[in-house]
Amino acid sequence: MLHNLNLIIHSPLEQFEVSSLISIIAPILGYINISLSNLGLYSLLILFITLSLHIISNNENKILPSKWSIAIESVFTTINTMVREQLGKEIYLPFIYSLFFFILISNLIGNIPYSYTITTSVIVTIGLSFTILTGVTILGLYIHKLHFFSYFVPSGTPLALVPLLVLIETVSYLARALSLGIRLFANMVAGHSLLKILSTFLYQMFSSSFIIAIFTLIPFAFFLALCGLEVAVSIIQAYVFVLLVISYIKDAIYLH
Repeated sequence: MLHNLNLIIHSPLEQFEVSSLISIIAPILGYINISLSNLGLYSLLILFITLSLHIISNNENKILPSKWSIAIESVFTTINTMVREQLGKEIYLPFIYSLFFFILISNLIGNIPYSYTITTSVIVTIGLSFTILTGVTILGLYIHKLHFFSYFVPSGTPLALVPLLVLIETVSYLARALSLGIRLFANMVAGHSLLKILSTFLYQMFSSSFIIAIFTLIPFAFFLALCGLEVAVSIIQAYVFVLLVISYIKDAIYLH
């Protein structure tokens, strides 16, 4: 029984749990329990880091830009190019740019030991993707009115196949609300779980004996390489997420 309890406590999945950090009973508000969870704390931290990065990167009319300024401007140029090439309108740039930095900073913070990754919470990723799909649908209806529903009927479709294809296209369209969030959630959970398992194993190896610790240096080098790979995955997932969002917005604007 004790052995099973020990396995539960040290489960690799416990790092993804949403737990309450501070809980306050407010008598003025009818004894409502106001709490701050690790999810809420790291959300505020991500907002603070994002704003701080952009404040630091401000040139303040200097002739030579700083390294932070060059990095932020490079990211902005990349996102701006994506939006202009795919959508042709920069009106969507603030949303795409903010979304990219939110996911990027969220993913990168999760690579810090003993931290929390809010993109490993299915509530965040599915909620985000569902909200985006709802907004994209409203945008399509606003631009095209009832003609928006022609998106679910491919051109040149025989009349007999229209009901079946409408059903397939509708299911495919609604599946975006799940696939967009699950893709980000699954990639981050898989990578962090693997690193947790390997780090626990390496810690036990280093703690056993001096001889075993020497031979553990080789798998430890592979572990460091995996850490670097996870950082790269964090950046790629943020890029892929906004790229898919741009494609969804493009479909709503141009109906294809």
